[in-house]
Amino acid sequence: MAAPEKPPASLAELIRRRSGAGRSKEPPSPSAAKPPVADRLGQFGLLFAEPEEADAQSSDPDILPEPDEEKASERRLWSVAELVSALRFRVEREYADVWVEGEISNCRPAPSGHLYFTLKDGDAQLPVVLFRREAALLKFRPTDGLSVLARGRVSVFESRGQLQLIANSLEPRGAGALQLAFEQLKAKLRAEGLFDEDRKRPLPPFPRTVGVITSTQGAVLRDIATVVRRRHARLNLLVFPATVQGPTCAEDVMRGLRYFNASPETHRVDVIVIARGGGSAEDLNGFNDEALARAIASSEVPVVSAIGHETDFTIADFVADLRAPTPSAAAEIVTGAQHRIEERVQSLEARLLRAVRFQQMHVRQRFLRVSAEGAFARLRDSINRRDQRVDTARFRLEALSQRLLQTRSVQLRQLSDRLHRQDVHRRVLLAVSQQQNLQQRLERTGAEFAQRSRQRLGRAEARLHALSPTAILERGYALVYREDGSLLRDASNAVEGEAITARVSHGTVRAIVSSNAHQT
Repeated sequence: MAAPEKPPASLAELIRRRSGAGRSKEPPSPSAAKPPVADRLGQFGLLFAEPEEADAQSSDPDILPEPDEEKASERRLWSVAELVSALRFRVEREYADVWVEGEISNCRPAPSGHLYFTLKDGDAQLPVVLFRREAALLKFRPTDGLSVLARGRVSVFESRGQLQLIANSLEPRGAGALQLAFEQLKAKLRAEGLFDEDRKRPLPPFPRTVGVITSTQGAVLRDIATVVRRRHARLNLLVFPATVQGPTCAEDVMRGLRYFNASPETHRVDVIVIARGGGSAEDLNGFNDEALARAIASSEVPVVSAIGHETDFTIADFVADLRAPTPSAAAEIVTGAQHRIEERVQSLEARLLRAVRFQQMHVRQRFLRVSAEGAFARLRDSINRRDQRVDTARFRLEALSQRLLQTRSVQLRQLSDRLHRQDVHRRVLLAVSQQQNLQQRLERTGAEFAQRSRQRLGRAEARLHALSPTAILERGYALVYREDGSLLRDASNAVEGEAITARVSHGTVRAIVSSNAHQT
């Protein structure tokens, strides 16, 4: 009966017994007295052939066994490259997709675009590399001390023999990625002076044309048009359709800014309004783009930002020349000066009436003072002259008001005519009529071309039929072939008793030459 196997003394010995190498009687080597190294390597699944008797003999460090040359020749020797490659292969297979949470330390962005840093957790640390393609997709900038959650695969950097995590995604812990990216971009642009008030330009008091960059599918454009129609019906609105949500939002808005800044004088706008309704932080994230912020700052035309509700803030709001709480409020701000003209005229009229009453009261008081001295006549003349000046001033004011009203009426008619000429419905009807005319011309041209082609085809078929050998045969002619298949062209070539074949219009006739008429 075999003796029971003794329990393993180390993890390396357990791996050796499972692999069947533990029963060899190989003498111990000097490296067999280092079980900690074998344990560490054994965790990666590598099997090392260690002598089973090493545990008992290595208890006394002064006693070194004699090496067995015959067994030593069977020992596998690893090169450094082979060992590290084997470790990397096993680690990458076992830890292909892991999530690691820790604190960023020693963050070093490389000129190539790759990002290198270390994740720390207590006394442990793990090198991490984020390659250029994944680093470009980050919505925030990793910095030292930031707690993050990294996802990737564990590998071994062979040049250094160093364990590292190759990350493919990175998420901040605590604050959200969008909020962190927002705060970082906000701080960066503030430091560059893009938020300074002295850089922002005032809006024109009486704009003639306002460019609106928004989606044509939502209610924002309808709200803006309603407010403008109610407060300033003669104001022109030039709309640039854009996507205001999703990955193409920033690029569409920048195209609108470039269009309005590069428009010719006939389509020149005085103010640009970027409008969007409310939404979540993810929906409004397209307006937190750095390139869009710089495009707004470099716009030659003043920009009004009307994005979301009053409590929503984006980077575009801070860079724009003016922020409106809502799109409707932006329309009210743009038309504010024009809307206040009527109030201003009424105020001036009230001031003028008060001034006239004051002058009348002042003259009346002087009249009462001088009437007691007997200068009634002079005062009456003075009052008459003043009344005359007042009447003259009144007449001039009425004439000026009349001319102003006539000028405004002419301008109103001109603008109405221009608006009528630019009526979209009429332009659509004109385009439909032109399309129908073109379609009729195309159909007529196609029919004529088909008729001419059919006539040419008929003439060609007639000519081809006239030249066809088959048509000649139909007129009573025949083709005579000799036995070798050659065409018999001369009767003198026929030989008596020779079999010939005559091809007529319908079928063939075989015959035997009985005589040669040419010879007779």
